[in-house]
Amino acid sequence: MSDTIGRRRAAGALVAAVLTLPGCALLETRAQYRSAAQHWESAERDAAPAAAEAPFAGAQTLERAALVAEVLRRNPSIAAARHAWRAALARYPQETALDDPMVGYMAGPRSFDSPQIRRAQRFELSQAFPFPGKLALRGAAALAEADALAGDFAAVRVRLAAMASALYDEHWLAARSLDINRAHLDLVRELRAVATSRYESGTAEQQDPLRAELEEAELLHREVELRSASRVTAQQIAQLLHRPDGAEIPPPPVELTPLDVTAADDGALEAALRERPELRAAQARVAAKQAAVRLAKREFLPDFTLSGGYDTFWELADQRPFVGIDVNVPLQIGRRRAALAQADAELAQARSEQAGVRDEVEAEIRNARERLGEARHGLAILRDRVVPAARDQISAARAGLETGRIALGDVIDAERALRNAELAERSALAQLSQRAAELLAALGRAPTVGADAAPAPPAHEELRHE
Repeated sequence: MSDTIGRRRAAGALVAAVLTLPGCALLETRAQYRSAAQHWESAERDAAPAAAEAPFAGAQTLERAALVAEVLRRNPSIAAARHAWRAALARYPQETALDDPMVGYMAGPRSFDSPQIRRAQRFELSQAFPFPGKLALRGAAALAEADALAGDFAAVRVRLAAMASALYDEHWLAARSLDINRAHLDLVRELRAVATSRYESGTAEQQDPLRAELEEAELLHREVELRSASRVTAQQIAQLLHRPDGAEIPPPPVELTPLDVTAADDGALEAALRERPELRAAQARVAAKQAAVRLAKREFLPDFTLSGGYDTFWELADQRPFVGIDVNVPLQIGRRRAALAQADAELAQARSEQAGVRDEVEAEIRNARERLGEARHGLAILRDRVVPAARDQISAARAGLETGRIALGDVIDAERALRNAELAERSALAQLSQRAAELLAALGRAPTVGADAAPAPPAHEELRHE
């Protein structure tokens, strides 16, 4: 009797040990899964459903921060990336779950009708277990793939924020270009009236009012082009907002608040190499392939199935309860070696892709810094030299026209030079803001509003003071 009890205790200890091993190996990955799930839930809460009403309802002007926030809230590409991340997370419980247990039943049919023997039946319950560590490796690979999708989600947010910021600059530039064109149209009309009056009095030639009329026609056509460009920009903004074409977009403010790039110094490169979402995603994919390699090596080890039940085929009652273990024999070495070779090759591919992404990020940061410096220099040249010279030229030309020393054609040439200089200055300011957004995106950051540069001067100040 004591031998029977001892054997039962030993079998129970064996079963308990086998059941405990996989759970211990999974504790760490389950903690990582809970943390990743909380991260996704936080992103889901931040992405509250967009309101039914149009964005910016009641806003007098469009602000950059508001536009970026609405794009990040409404754009379907972000929602798609977030759902892809969630789908990847959902793989972890599937990869780390045991197979369903099996319930078996066996009977001796002729024993049911025999008055001489008892009914012969066999009840069995079995559970398959992979070799300890396999489930944990499967879970680690699934979590790493989910981390990669989380990086993709963050990269989509940064990319769309940069696009929204660039369109905001285009929206501002279109409005200010229309202001410049309108102010110069008023000036040309004034010059045309002067030329017509002088022609009628016989103190000017006929070509003067004709020249002014041609310039006015050109400005009228340019206004049509600028309004068309403004509508195109508004439609692009509406597309980012997932709104139908023609959605009302408030006008931009008069002054352009530039982006804050004070933190984008040389020391930010190493931080960018840690924070850039594409690099984090590439690193996570390497981790997933590393787990796949370790799992492929463990596939050379056997899996097993524990079973237990009650068998009335045995006459003695002590023989009827039973426990057992089945172990597969991993004889298909060729298949497992091929799977390991595949996993090794995929790991090498992921590492090469990670190195390529790192090179691209470093090049993007260097190029973005170079373009930002070029944009600053170009804006400084226009503000400090070109625009002041053009203003002095138009002032001198108008003074000469009043004294009769300069022809109307020279004044119109000076007006055109000033108009081009003003447009170039506003364009350079918008480009500077776009270059700053490109640098921030290269560093893995969404555009933020700051005070890194002086705001744009009011348009056409020199025309109003004439």
